[in-house]
Amino acid sequence: MERYETIADLRASLAPARRAEHSIGVVPTMGYLHAGHLELVRRARAETDVVVVTIFVNPTQFGENDDFANYPRNMERDLALLRQAGVDAVFTPSVAEMYPAPLQTAIALKPLGDMLIGTVRPGHFTGVATVVAKLFNITQPTRAYFGEKDFQQLAVIRRMVADLDIPVEIVGVPTVREADGLAMSSRNVRLSPQDRVAARVLSAALREGAAMIAAGERDPQRVLAVLEEMIAAEPGVLLRSLDIGDAADLAAIATIDRPVVLLVTAMVGPVLLIDQQEAWPKAGREESR
Repeated sequence: MERYETIADLRASLAPARRAEHSIGVVPTMGYLHAGHLELVRRARAETDVVVVTIFVNPTQFGENDDFANYPRNMERDLALLRQAGVDAVFTPSVAEMYPAPLQTAIALKPLGDMLIGTVRPGHFTGVATVVAKLFNITQPTRAYFGEKDFQQLAVIRRMVADLDIPVEIVGVPTVREADGLAMSSRNVRLSPQDRVAARVLSAALREGAAMIAAGERDPQRVLAVLEEMIAAEPGVLLRSLDIGDAADLAAIATIDRPVVLLVTAMVGPVLLIDQQEAWPKAGREESR
């Protein structure tokens, strides 16, 4: 496994594989890797010839109230995990390497990037889309792998690729969870033991919502009301957003008559957590099989 810190060096290292028409899989991350990231790597390793993992804590996707400085980092641990996973190349650029001058170009998806989590974190998805587009231009991958936990992010990237005709296949990988249901996240390390227990209500509420829909509930407002009550009963959790949208494009729906996704954003102690759960009406699931 080789580590590259400059764009020029990474591009030069990938040139022979590209000339040989080998497939390249990229896994963009902000580091502090966990089992969810490693599942993305496993998929990339199984499906592509050359696997590249990027580690870059991107400042442009953090808002004024987000704690960029305290985002967890442990490069040596990350490199050891990636070496064990059989990664070919790791790209670890500095902020100066990625942004040598103030950006005058940004990719804003409207309304997709401004809705749902975008209302809680204004500008976040513009930062995400822009840095991912830069990483795609740098690595020119055949496939790129993203976790479904960040479902809106996945939708944003898929739409950006379609709108801009970027020749990369976007692969969504199911959420990896802790034994108690909490979605794996690099931010989980910042939870206190008490916060860690409180955070379990998020996945429990999403499971309850999915069960209601599978049992026949078609009114999204009734589902949301039950989930809000569940989360409100946990004093350690401050709900920031809770939504049900069309699983295809996150559009608001009046009746649950198609596959949907439930999305939650909440403050648990000092940490902003997100989670998601796809759900199907009985007829919708049967038709999709």
